[in-house]
Amino acid sequence: MTTVLIVDDSPTVREMVSEQFRKSGFSVIEAVDGEEAVEQITAKSPDVVVTDIVMPRKNGYELCRWIKNDPNTKHIPVIMCTSKSEEFDVYWGMKQGADAYITKPYHPPDLLDAVKKLLQQARG
Repeated sequence: MTTVLIVDDSPTVREMVSEQFRKSGFSVIEAVDGEEAVEQITAKSPDVVVTDIVMPRKNGYELCRWIKNDPNTKHIPVIMCTSKSEEFDVYWGMKQGADAYITKPYHPPDLLDAVKKLLQQARG
């Protein structure tokens, strides 16, 4: 089963996004910030990471850089899903190594479609 790691400091957002993926047949793990996400990824690599940017301890940019700079995790697709919607925010997110960038509020099927597309690309 495909595992998605949802990283967001908002319990409401984590619950909503996790439910969406579970209903679509994904296994879901959650983290409240980038530090907890690193612990989750180190314990068991997910197939894809969906992360917010603005979080305590380790933000989404730092998390993305960590994932993409580690030889053991650089293959994991990262989607930034955030309310930071300025052109520079998108540019900076992609520069950190994000594979996709979705701004909140978003249409739920768009996030699901982005994850499926990245998983297909990752599997060749």
